[in-house]
Amino acid sequence: MPTIARKTASSRSPRPPRVVRGSLVTLRRKCGKAACRCADGQQVHENPALTFSDAGRTRIVALRPDDVPAVQAALDRYQTARDRLEADAAAGIEALRGWVAFRRQQDRRG
Repeated sequence: MPTIARKTASSRSPRPPRVVRGSLVTLRRKCGKAACRCADGQQVHENPALTFSDAGRTRIVALRPDDVPAVQAALDRYQTARDRLEADAAAGIEALRGWVAFRRQQDRRG
């Protein structure tokens, strides 16, 4: 009887996230090796990273340079969605004000 190979979650290649909240930054730091070019502090190592706030604490996710375009696209989608939500909320507040004014006017008329 032939065996059936099953894919597990760990064997599948994960996709980049669709939406991400945070900021792209460049980490600049020394590696700690005495013989490295960064030891004197003149030419430090630079790596891209995503910073975000989680429960009041700043978290950092180190990225590979080739991850940056996908993360930037996810950040852009987050900002677009956030802007859309803010616009919808502002329109909702204006609609609420009109509705409350109408109800008050109806209450005064009896």
